[in-house]
Amino acid sequence: MAGSIINIFRIRELRKRVFFTLFMLVVYRLGSVIPIPGIDVNALKDVIASSAQNSGGIDLMSYLNFFVGGAFERFSIFLLGIMPYISMSIIMQLLLLVFPKLKKISEEEGGRKKIQRYSRYGTVLVCIIQALTIINYAGNDQFQEQVLKIPMAGFVAISILATTCGTLLLMWMGEQITQKGIGNGISLIIFAGIAARLPSAIKSLIDQVQAGDLNVVVLLLVMMLYVIIIALVIYEQQGQRKIPVNYARRIVGRKVYGGQSQHIPFKINPSGVIPVIFASSILTFPLSFMAGSQAEWVIKLADFFRYDGAPYQILYCLLIIFFAYFYTQVTLNPQEISKNIRENGGSIPGIRSDKIEEYLTRVLNRIILPGSLFLAFIAVIPTVISAVFGFPAEAAMLMGGTSLLIMVGVDLDTMSQIEGHLKMHHQEGLVKRGKIRSRNL
Repeated sequence: MAGSIINIFRIRELRKRVFFTLFMLVVYRLGSVIPIPGIDVNALKDVIASSAQNSGGIDLMSYLNFFVGGAFERFSIFLLGIMPYISMSIIMQLLLLVFPKLKKISEEEGGRKKIQRYSRYGTVLVCIIQALTIINYAGNDQFQEQVLKIPMAGFVAISILATTCGTLLLMWMGEQITQKGIGNGISLIIFAGIAARLPSAIKSLIDQVQAGDLNVVVLLLVMMLYVIIIALVIYEQQGQRKIPVNYARRIVGRKVYGGQSQHIPFKINPSGVIPVIFASSILTFPLSFMAGSQAEWVIKLADFFRYDGAPYQILYCLLIIFFAYFYTQVTLNPQEISKNIRENGGSIPGIRSDKIEEYLTRVLNRIILPGSLFLAFIAVIPTVISAVFGFPAEAAMLMGGTSLLIMVGVDLDTMSQIEGHLKMHHQEGLVKRGKIRSRNL
């Protein structure tokens, strides 16, 4: 393992990619501590701490703050994180299904770039709308009297401009990491935000143990459970169902094509952590407007859809299952796969050529269901741990849910990317036997 890590820095191209990725993530973390102009940072800490004590448990503020690496509690320029871009990507994918004309544009030459441009324009609009969260939260008297150093009207304009530009900068950084760095840049930015909360979560656990609010034996049992959950997530992420495909031999001129057997690898969870990210983004988008609102009906609705409440968790699980099916249908279309198999003279043993699409659809549906249910199960673990064992909110959210799935999924994806670069330069991989193995089902 140590030799493989040394090999990463011996290969010039891979070394440049690693350092570029680290540089971008450092810039992201620096931006997360730069507050929006016009705020008294010291007074802001007191107001946020007071709000956290009054709420208790895993409230919406803690949840939003967790995935932007603490940027929400600091009112930084990266307060909105990358979620507006993810929300707009979901909306655009849905629009492609609803409007055939838009889908036709995406299939034309240069159509993908047009759709990306539309998504960026939409991201600006979503940022402006979500920036109203800051205005709602800053609308109470305590915030205006103690935190704001400029008139409210000026703060509204500055906060909308600063947070929108911050999200657009993160979007650009994510694209640069994807092109010039390692792996999916958007996922790595979310990963960095979650990982930044680890020291704070560990400190909160230590404080509770020292105060006698948390039993050491219970802590050890939960940590063992945490290790088991990580192992299950890795096993699930690597699991595959391989569909054998035989290609007939074809002679084109003097060359012979085909005449070989291959397989189509269908993962148990083909969409990875995307359903969890999508579900979180969809739920936090409307709920974020409730932050800081003093309207009675909004307070009641926010309390009903409290993050650690049953209604929120049930809706969260249903959205995860929905997006698992939705994203898989978008990325792994059985109709297109079966069409490609037939056009290349392929066949699946025991399946008629006109039944390939039906067979692939049935296989996908059978493997997506347990995969999505597993994702939903992991997603509710933080709520259970917090309620049953009395864990701090930050520590509980690291024990499962979106954070654990993202961290494990992004880590495996990054390892695969590095593995590919090492193998391309004829070096040993990061793990034993030189490859990240998949589980065959």
